[in-house]
Amino acid sequence: MALSAVLDASKASLYLSLASITFNPTAWNIVARNEYHNKTITRIFGGNAYLGCYFLTVCIFGAGIFRDHLYLSALLEQPRAPLLPAPFDALVPMVLFILGQTFVVTSTWALGITGTFLGDYFGILMDHRVEGFPFNVLRDPMYVGSTMCFAATALWYERPVGLLVTLYVYVVYVIALKFEGPFTDMIYSTRSTPAKKSLKEL
Repeated sequence: MALSAVLDASKASLYLSLASITFNPTAWNIVARNEYHNKTITRIFGGNAYLGCYFLTVCIFGAGIFRDHLYLSALLEQPRAPLLPAPFDALVPMVLFILGQTFVVTSTWALGITGTFLGDYFGILMDHRVEGFPFNVLRDPMYVGSTMCFAATALWYERPVGLLVTLYVYVVYVIALKFEGPFTDMIYSTRSTPAKKSLKEL
């Protein structure tokens, strides 16, 4: 099968979708690090870290919806080709989407709003590490769940290019985690250091 049969590189919607997929984790990592060092958003909200975090939550959530809209719009402009035989063409994407959404929703439930949407960069730290579901199954269930939903959408609409975009999503998330994970660990280790020092002083 020729590449042109599954990919229409002339559609601007495809590049807009890729740009939004790249923008989201990149922008939020930059904004969050700036917040940790400079408290820019917190100062805008009069020193209230919670209001600042809720504002960023709305921005992240809104940008995520817009990213998904761009992705779907891009898929619908791409060539269609059967990817799975019946009834798996419906069953597989449904199961993938349900599992993906389960990971995303339960992650948010377990972490709470501030735990999910970068509250630790605002100085809103959790008391302990979340170890229940879905974190006892996956290290990064929200990113994995999101990637599964991208794949499910591609399979449901039978757009092979969507699977290539899903692979790109995975790569972007892996790169983002290379920066996000160690920085978050640093935040919590910094908090625990004074406590350890005070215990030694006793």
